[in-house]
Amino acid sequence: MPNMSLKKVAMPEQEPNVRNKNFKEVTLGYTEEMAKEEAQRCLSCKHKPCMRGCPVMVQIPEFIALVAEREFEEAYKKIQETSSLPAICGRVCPQETQCEKYCVRGIKGEPVAIGRLERFVADWYMKNCSEEAHKPEPNGKKVAVVGAGPSGLTCAGDLAKLGYKVTVFEAFHTPGGVLVYGIPEFRLPKDIVAKEVDKLRGLGVEIMTDMVIGKVLSVDELLTDEGFDAVFIGTGAGLPSFMRIEGESLNGVYSANEFLTRINLMKAYKFPEYDTPIYVGKNVVVVGGGNVAMDAARSAKRLGAENVYIVYRRSEEEMPARAEEIHHAKQEDIEFKLLNNPVKINGDDEGWVKSVTCIKMELGEPDASGRRRPVPVEGSEFDIDADVVVIAIGQTPNPLIKNTTPDLETNRWGCIVAKEETGATSKKGVYAGGDVVTGAATVILAMGAGKTAAASIDEYLRKKIN
Repeated sequence: MPNMSLKKVAMPEQEPNVRNKNFKEVTLGYTEEMAKEEAQRCLSCKHKPCMRGCPVMVQIPEFIALVAEREFEEAYKKIQETSSLPAICGRVCPQETQCEKYCVRGIKGEPVAIGRLERFVADWYMKNCSEEAHKPEPNGKKVAVVGAGPSGLTCAGDLAKLGYKVTVFEAFHTPGGVLVYGIPEFRLPKDIVAKEVDKLRGLGVEIMTDMVIGKVLSVDELLTDEGFDAVFIGTGAGLPSFMRIEGESLNGVYSANEFLTRINLMKAYKFPEYDTPIYVGKNVVVVGGGNVAMDAARSAKRLGAENVYIVYRRSEEEMPARAEEIHHAKQEDIEFKLLNNPVKINGDDEGWVKSVTCIKMELGEPDASGRRRPVPVEGSEFDIDADVVVIAIGQTPNPLIKNTTPDLETNRWGCIVAKEETGATSKKGVYAGGDVVTGAATVILAMGAGKTAAASIDEYLRKKIN
């Protein structure tokens, strides 16, 4: 019998006033019984509308039907047919704007909890199964993947399964890209990412860390001196944007990129076990309204800040952050200062932040993105006490590869120009995908781009062989 409840099975989670003092995972995952109960809400629609919203085309009704029958191992294998990182996607994908957006059950109630079920299946498999990776027969071709983030890891995995010798070049000392340096431990535990990376190694993928392509080797050198037959660039968008207001050079001002990297990759959240302290003081102001801003604010609270403010120039309806992240931030006593914009960061005599001057905003006519343009209200300036300011207003690609690969076309924002349907760039044999092409976007869109590029690289090299 199908479960016709209008609501999803609730996800167990830590209490807000407990979790805002630790970095343990906020949501605790479904039990087997919860997963079966939620899976029975799926109507197994023949036309599968949910799949329209999945960039990697997970066979959603099929894997959920297997969960309903308690065939958890088979459900995992069904997801794995198209997705390399289910434990990660189940945690950080914006399902509400993708697969769940198209779920028929969402018309008269809540959609099926597709993301929660994907996470359950992946976690169950990691806990209960220890399958040895099967290395395919080598086909004699080599592909270099630049960047070990979601697009690069997905591309590497798909190519390795086809028999290519894949080498991933990662600039940091730990593979994972934004999955390890950008997303906090309480949303995505690092050991989950490490296990997914180990699966790729099991397929024969070689991962070389501390390799800054554009410095140690150029893209041209990968194709010529190193003998790679094709290159995929998935280096993300790691160059932070700033507001260009007075006071941004004061002590205590961070980009969200630096703030989260110090916490995540340098393990500041484990201080003093790891000698990477990070100063937050009593009052922290985070500027921005996306997921990165939510992550920075919630991390600051966990590091001991008494008052954490999110300052955003539009209203909550225009915030690009996931509804779940906004909800969790509010629960954790993060204060939202909406329709406000910083105009100056004020410092003390020793060069440290002491306050932020903001101006109130009103929403005017829509801009090019369709969102109503924020307009300053004259004479409405006010100050917020602050010891630390985190700027989380966006990122762009690092120009290093662009500057060392003259025949690689980029746009005015510094993003590599690549064909959406193939990932092919202006340089023969070089493909690109993820945030380095689109600008900062979601993990699953980056994975979809990596998957598309892998198929195109395979087609390109097969033609070359023949």
